[in-house]
Amino acid sequence: MHYVMDSAITARERRRRDTTRTLVSLTRRATAAHGLAGFTIDEICAEADISRRTFFNYFASKEDAVLGIPLGTDTDEADAFFVAMRPRTRAGELSANLVDDYATLIAARWARLEIDRESAAELMAAAAREPQLLPHMLERGRLDQEKDVGLIERREGLAPGDERARVLVQVVVHLAHLAVPLSLEPAHPEPFPDVLRRLVATASDLFAPPPAAARAPHPTTNDSGTPR
Repeated sequence: MHYVMDSAITARERRRRDTTRTLVSLTRRATAAHGLAGFTIDEICAEADISRRTFFNYFASKEDAVLGIPLGTDTDEADAFFVAMRPRTRAGELSANLVDDYATLIAARWARLEIDRESAAELMAAAAREPQLLPHMLERGRLDQEKDVGLIERREGLAPGDERARVLVQVVVHLAHLAVPLSLEPAHPEPFPDVLRRLVATASDLFAPPPAAARAPHPTTNDSGTPR
């Protein structure tokens, strides 16, 4: 019985993912062709063979459908796991694995979006046709980042407003933005988590260079400014 229930749940989740992808693709292509005001939700529903009520069980608005932000996206479990991964250290002392754990959390969220080159191209075409999407995207990003700042403060036992939490979020989120096009390059495909992990390691090397004794000395110059 347990196996049958698991199979049924998996089938329902698969159908929900398929319907979500269909609605996202349809609204992106319609937006790219006509703009947000150039089509109705009823037209999308007719093409997807679903009811208007079903559409709003998946998305709160056209904009959210275009951006691929479904209703009921539950991140509580992943967020709780991120907090629980903190090793025992004194409150206010940043854990050594904080950056890697936060990058892993970002990668897990990205995986849930199921973005590939085709869907990314559809999103870019929609955004180019409809400038109204940009402030919606920026506001969504701002809210997500504010939530993550609070999540890091809670995990690390930091006082509200501790700049380290905000700097970490800004740096890793920016690296994630850099990782997106790199992970979608057709000539050199590389999974998004691997690209993000590599960029985080590069940033870590830049912010925490090896001790001075291990670095190659800079060439000295003579009075004319040329290397000796």
